[in-house]
Amino acid sequence: MPPPAIPPEQIKAVRRFNRFYTQKIGVLDPYLGSEFSLTEVRVLYELAHRDQPVASELGRELGLDAGYLSRILRRFETKRWIERAPSPADARQSLLRLTDSGHAAFAPLQQKSRDEAAALLSGIPGHDRERLLRAMGTMQQVLNAGQPSQRVAILRDPQPGDMGWVVQQHGDIYWREYGFNHEFEALVAEIAAKYLRDFDPKWEKGWIAEIDGERVGSVFVVRQSPRVAKLRLLILGPGARGQGLGGRLTDECIHFARSKSYRKLVLWTQSHLLAARAIYKSRGFRVVKSEPYNAFGQRMTSETWELTL
Repeated sequence: MPPPAIPPEQIKAVRRFNRFYTQKIGVLDPYLGSEFSLTEVRVLYELAHRDQPVASELGRELGLDAGYLSRILRRFETKRWIERAPSPADARQSLLRLTDSGHAAFAPLQQKSRDEAAALLSGIPGHDRERLLRAMGTMQQVLNAGQPSQRVAILRDPQPGDMGWVVQQHGDIYWREYGFNHEFEALVAEIAAKYLRDFDPKWEKGWIAEIDGERVGSVFVVRQSPRVAKLRLLILGPGARGQGLGGRLTDECIHFARSKSYRKLVLWTQSHLLAARAIYKSRGFRVVKSEPYNAFGQRMTSETWELTL
């Protein structure tokens, strides 16, 4: 049985919105005023936010022809923006990694993209802005219905009730996955309470990640000194992992700290938290202090990491 015919007025509405939106965000202009095509920038973005993907993975995600993607990757390789390593899972595939030069090439494009998005949103009142972001998420969710693509994650400012959720998530996840006892939850509660009491919006910021209206992650930047900011309370629920969201939250912290002219961004973690450590390392953080200690019912090695901004 053939599908029902779509009413002409609905088709016109979609085309009208497409014309409006492409004009609004400048899709027809040179992409961000750079020498790159939109496709090339998307490939750079995926390389910057994925942990050593293979070419076939990028092709599936971006819907690119293998030959076209191969030409883009060869160009990046000529510029020494990417490195290849044999895949331990499949000798026919190579793991792709963005080099320091590649990150340096991508960083100003990402910053300009953020600036343009901020300019687009700056004239919209807060309530309407949240309504717009929810509507965008709804569009993506509906249009992707039945597809294997990833769900849409939205980052927003913390609201009343969020910090209680942050404490609960830390206590629950770290108990189930690492065996941390109630002492850790108490520490997180103290950090959260201090953030709420002493919050200075000029120098500090927090983000809550949502997928389909449900909280799935958080991260915060707090002022440690006039020149040093601290990344705190990065958490991601199990169902939201593997989508690059942890890296995205960390990138927001780095961007905010740089925008406030901090000289360093520091953080405290444990040596066995491998996923978090991989995110920090890929963004240029380095370990400056490491020591064994007993805490939260465990014998661990604490680490202090820092990033020069």
